[in-house]
Amino acid sequence: MTVAADVEPKAHYILWGTPHSLYTGKARSCLIKKGLVFVEKCPSHPDYKARVRDAVGMVTFPVLETPEGHFIQDSTDIVTYLDALDSPTSVASMTPTSPVQLVVARLIDGFGLEGLLQAAMHYRWSYRNEQELFLQTEFGRGLYAGADREARRNAGKRVMDFFSSSLPSLGISNETVPAIETAYEELLEALDVHFQSYPYVMGWRVSIADLGLIAPMYAHLGRDPYPTALMKKRAPNVARWVERMQLPNTPDGEYATHDADWLPEDAIPNTLEPVLALVFKDWGPQLGADIASFQQWLEMHPHMQAGHLINANDKHMVHPTLGMVSYAWRGVQVQRASAVHGLWLFQKAQDAVNAVSGDAKPKMDAWVERTGGQAVMDLRLPRAIERQNNLLVLE
Repeated sequence: MTVAADVEPKAHYILWGTPHSLYTGKARSCLIKKGLVFVEKCPSHPDYKARVRDAVGMVTFPVLETPEGHFIQDSTDIVTYLDALDSPTSVASMTPTSPVQLVVARLIDGFGLEGLLQAAMHYRWSYRNEQELFLQTEFGRGLYAGADREARRNAGKRVMDFFSSSLPSLGISNETVPAIETAYEELLEALDVHFQSYPYVMGWRVSIADLGLIAPMYAHLGRDPYPTALMKKRAPNVARWVERMQLPNTPDGEYATHDADWLPEDAIPNTLEPVLALVFKDWGPQLGADIASFQQWLEMHPHMQAGHLINANDKHMVHPTLGMVSYAWRGVQVQRASAVHGLWLFQKAQDAVNAVSGDAKPKMDAWVERTGGQAVMDLRLPRAIERQNNLLVLE
């Protein structure tokens, strides 16, 4: 069909990111499930350097460019923005309003983005030899926009050593790898059982819990060759959910007909409780160590005002650290860089917890006890964190 030259194209969103980017995966699935018109562009596009980089103040992605010309950085901020849209073309909110369901969704969202980062990076880089050419091409995609295939691969290869060298800062070593793989395989099993009964994490309706999990489960664990094969062999229902999160609707006829809504009476699926037990077991030790590191940093700088950058070296980083932490986890001692971004996400879950009252409180307490999560739910940040100008700062 030929379109007249004087007809303006329909306004759309631009998602600046790459297919292999973990955090881009969250924003992409949100746009898809919202049914919004968007195009995805890699940072290798000349417009990124010309417009996007200066608009967000650093080289980072994902960045959402709105039809009005606004730029939003960070996958969680992008989802928050899109979820608040009042538009007939956008589907209903992905953030539960019932108190207990909101707590669960926030916890799983944060766990996906930070609690699974270690597994995602392990399966990408510890098995680099098994997927070298794929990774060269994917990293090159974000750096080189030309038609020369070897130039793209070489561009990717030049940055891969830098990213693969991050394994020690994530606590990935010969000593911790067996525990990382055991933890991930247990999670795959629990999720596979859940997705046998429900198309989405919270049941029949896509939520922020799905968006948090899809970030590592698509870009790294469900797309890189080695972990993708593992997922399909061990957890085919999870692999199908990964596919489902890239589609605007649920085409599977395996589930009984249900309204795409939250479970009634603020309930969570029984099949989700084993998943929550692993969230508490595997994210909790890291959160505890990160909070202790944050507390120590605050004590060393007792006069910092609101708006002060949270970072050990005052560099502008989307994912800052306050130094190395050490903690016991699944029978090994993990030494890794602290993750302030994870604390910001956990704070969102804590805010949801603090809002639970009335009849919802004993309901929440009951599943927390059943899943062994009380120690994690008792954790408290010593000071609130917020994002200003795309950076994490003291509130």
